[in-house]
Amino acid sequence: MQFPFTIQLGSITILWHTIFETLGFFIGFRYFLWLRKQQGDTIQSSNRIWILTGAIFGALFGSRLIGGLENFNALQHASNKWLYFYSNKTVLGGFLGGLAGVELTKKIIGEKHSSGDLFTYPMILALTIGRVGCFSMGIHEETYGSPTTSILGMYLGDNVKRHPVCLYEIAFLLMLWLCLVAFEKRYPLADGARFKIFMIAYCFFRLILDFAKPRYTLVLGLSTIQLTALAGLVYYYRYFIQPSLLAVSYQQSAMSRNTSDL
Repeated sequence: MQFPFTIQLGSITILWHTIFETLGFFIGFRYFLWLRKQQGDTIQSSNRIWILTGAIFGALFGSRLIGGLENFNALQHASNKWLYFYSNKTVLGGFLGGLAGVELTKKIIGEKHSSGDLFTYPMILALTIGRVGCFSMGIHEETYGSPTTSILGMYLGDNVKRHPVCLYEIAFLLMLWLCLVAFEKRYPLADGARFKIFMIAYCFFRLILDFAKPRYTLVLGLSTIQLTALAGLVYYYRYFIQPSLLAVSYQQSAMSRNTSDL
């Protein structure tokens, strides 16, 4: 395979990465709107718009902040620090930054309902599509894996067998999606639990995955991304201590069944 993957339109060369990143945002948002129409929304439209705005700005800030801090050496030598931060981004920083933006927005507007469940599946879909674009870049973007002798190794453009970490992530996301759907069919989840389970699973996955990637370590052999993943897991620590918080109580479940029978 020849990396990066491109499409030629006359004299114009377009990267797959650009196409799939755009498709990820577009299709993910359209899926969110469809789910909202099908399932309804406990949050008023005006508040949902504010929450989306908080999520977008929080994600932009978080993705650039963590992306810029990933390589301190390059940051120190960058002639334009603002441009360096703008040019570097990471999904995990975007997720946690978006979470912070949403929680801050909800406090300001006084919204009490959980807002993350409707975002969960669209986020998984958007990220899965986007990771196809990341894989298409091979070693030309910092989303490739470390050299490996594993049978899973692939040549990504430098004649070295490497972990195809983007493909690992796609497989993980699809499995997580299927597991969440199956789990929700068997067990009633509390409001917001779907999003929390996704965030916990993704933070744990990125903590492990980044051991298979070239990285710049900071503390205890961990990278900025891994430390960010740990911070996310610490944020959700109470759900490790008491997993029952993710489930609907017996009384709530009974009330829900009674209501659906009416």
